[in-house]
Amino acid sequence: MTSCAHYSPYAPPSRSRASAPAPTMWTPDEIAQLCYKHYEIRLPKQGKPEPNREWTLLAAVVKIQFPIYEASDTPDKPVHVTKEVVSMGTGTKCIGQSKMRKSGDILNDSHAEVIARRSFQRYLLYQLQLAATLNKESIFVPGTQRGLWKLRPNLLFVFFSSHTPCGDASIIPMLEFEEQPCCPVIRDQDSSLSLEDSGNVKTPENERKHEDPDGPVTKKMRLEPGTPARFFTNGTAQHGKQDSGSFASGVRGSNLTVERLADVACGAPRSATVVDIYRTGAKCVPGEAEDLRKPGAAYHQVGLLRVKPGRGDRTCSMSCSDKMARWNVLGCQGALLMHFLEEPIYLSAVVIGKCPYSQEVMQRALIGRCQNVLALPKGYGVQELKIQQSDLLFEQSRCAVQTKRADSPGRLVPCGAAISWAAVPEQPLDVTANGFPQGTTKKGIGSLQARSRISKVELFRSFQKLLSSISEDKWPDSLRLQKLDTYQEHKEAASAYQEAWSALRKQAFASWIRNPPDYHQFK
Repeated sequence: MTSCAHYSPYAPPSRSRASAPAPTMWTPDEIAQLCYKHYEIRLPKQGKPEPNREWTLLAAVVKIQFPIYEASDTPDKPVHVTKEVVSMGTGTKCIGQSKMRKSGDILNDSHAEVIARRSFQRYLLYQLQLAATLNKESIFVPGTQRGLWKLRPNLLFVFFSSHTPCGDASIIPMLEFEEQPCCPVIRDQDSSLSLEDSGNVKTPENERKHEDPDGPVTKKMRLEPGTPARFFTNGTAQHGKQDSGSFASGVRGSNLTVERLADVACGAPRSATVVDIYRTGAKCVPGEAEDLRKPGAAYHQVGLLRVKPGRGDRTCSMSCSDKMARWNVLGCQGALLMHFLEEPIYLSAVVIGKCPYSQEVMQRALIGRCQNVLALPKGYGVQELKIQQSDLLFEQSRCAVQTKRADSPGRLVPCGAAISWAAVPEQPLDVTANGFPQGTTKKGIGSLQARSRISKVELFRSFQKLLSSISEDKWPDSLRLQKLDTYQEHKEAASAYQEAWSALRKQAFASWIRNPPDYHQFK
């Protein structure tokens, strides 16, 4: 899905380019609308939620292309901008540790953000193929060293997610007015303060079993439809719409069951107090600090590494908040692609759809936890990521579906399938369930047909195909000067990337769970 427009520049990109101070020319609502339209038109019915019974999460990478800024250009000169969705993912599930496979042919993590990022890697591999072997127009241009490529200077990438990422970014303060009685609430066993929208599939255990069930702030609350929408900035309650360009730290509280929060505007008390927090199902990394699990706002500790929950079987998948924080230091391309790249591929911005949201929490989770990491290799650094929220709600989010279904019978559940889409000419779509292509039988597991196109082994196969299509004398030094065989060996040989990853772990993410090397020995 592509969109073109003319805008006057209002801000430089978050990451400087050698050629110019090129502007960013988009709004959060434009990014969200583009992604929602792409989901509706380009993704098949297969893999989407069953109407009025299931919900899902959506994530995407949007390419922003603009003319290279010339010194003679005036600041108010209209700029032609092209916005295009280049990868998309849906999904809410992870597989448990016991279901992981050493052959690399299963998707361990099918949360939308991870699916979108792996689809983006598929797109990047295709663009490298265009540049390196087909001599066709690509997003890449030759770098300064043999065999290396770099991103065109007039491109940047924006990441969209319909909900805050699970883990640290979803631990958001919940405020109540001090000067007036609490908003109407009801006891509702199915309506938890836990942010299940974040992709943390509901676990059987009761998250509040250690709290006082009679405490006023520990009751499971759901605002009734029609309750005034509340927005908070620096602890002060406000009504109405926050400027999408604002970067003030603050909390935007929202009602999980009210369809249009921003439409309500009325007088508000001048102050509010934190009485609880929206919760994440992601669990603290074993062996490290744990959540306090105290009543109300003291339930979680913030800033910690977390793993995604599983149904009984613990997963080895780090939360989306943790993974996105890592991408903001190491890039989205991963280790393999760094063999061909002169510098990492960073996101310039993250846009979140309408949901409970806190600017301060998002900054902490994605940037703040890594901001003091030092001594990174050349080209790597903690990025000044722009983080904004759209006022547009994803129609197949938990909140939207719950509102539409009203008193429909049956329980609202997360969709079991995940959809991957990449802007590539051959088989751009991939629909999976439980880590394999949807419809895979137990007997079929292990066959070529039972591999997702974004599984480790298939992305590695695409990497090898790219390598084999380039004459060996044009290979980058990291691949030409040593004999490499396995997936693990190719990853480890990306020395600068591994150096950056080691520095990040030592200085910020020491407890990160890494898969044992024997899970990466496939060829």
